Amino acid sequence: MDKILLKIRTKIFKKIYQYPFFKYQADCFYQQAIEKNLQNLPLLSAHDIDLIEIIKREGVFITTLDKLGITSTIDMWKSAQYLMQKISEDTFNHSDQIVVHASSEQIMKYPQIFLWGLEQRLLNIVENYICLPVAYQGVYFRRDIANQLEAGSRLWHIDQEDRKILKIIIYLNDVSEDYGPFQYIPKSLTSKISDSLKYTSGYIQDKIMQGVISSEVYKSCTGIAGTVIIAETSNIFHRGKPPINSDRFAIFFDYTSRRYKQTLYGTSTLGYKDLLLLSKNLSETQKKCIFW
Repeated sequence: MDKILLKIRTKIFKKIYQYPFFKYQADCFYQQAIEKNLQNLPLLSAHDIDLIEIIKREGVFITTLDKLGITSTIDMWKSAQYLMQKISEDTFNHSDQIVVHASSEQIMKYPQIFLWGLEQRLLNIVENYICLPVAYQGVYFRRDIANQLEAGSRLWHIDQEDRKILKIIIYLNDVSEDYGPFQYIPKSLTSKISDSLKYTSGYIQDKIMQGVISSEVYKSCTGIAGTVIIAETSNIFHRGKPPINSDRFAIFFDYTSRRYKQTLYGTSTLGYKDLLLLSKNLSETQKKCIFW
């Protein structure tokens, strides 16, 4: 769909769902869908159940690739290192540029990165958290530029694409406080801040946020290369802190439910033909996550 038409359609539907009647109907359909899917939720290990409980309580779970123990991690990591080198060579055309994304052509050259996000164990974790069939929105391979510009995802926000969104973030280089860590405000405080600011959507400057709450409550997710952050970005205020000392390299894997709300925002990071090529050796369950 043309991006302009998509934005217009999104605005129209947003206004519609602000009316109490339509919001009530949407809430009812959503709850019914969850109840229908509960009996189909995949079984999890005790470790992964604990992981989900931490996300429910805090909004974020932090681990490492080694501890997570996903089967295809070695191949994914090698591909990520090659691609990181390619993106490191990119030059910038604009002084206000804050991020460089890998192109779809680059992602297709290193398919192990995209496919890692379809590991069945990850899909099982996401579905148990969302409680609905999973839509894999794809992967973003990004280089966040070391400067002090506050714009876009460097501003505080809550993701709006779905009622529950999980993002898996992998650091490709060591990330300390001045290297652009993912920052969030705990779930217990996010709702209070949202009410105080009468927040519905969009971005909030840090100076405004600090007028409501002390920066001491900010949680910075620092860690060595290979650190993994699983965040429910639809229910916590979060941002990428502007990196100062060095660029930050990271991979973002995005997951939502398959319900209609996502169609207002667009779908996968790759085109249909690319997804067909990548899906040749996938299971039917995995295919449904990308062709929903």
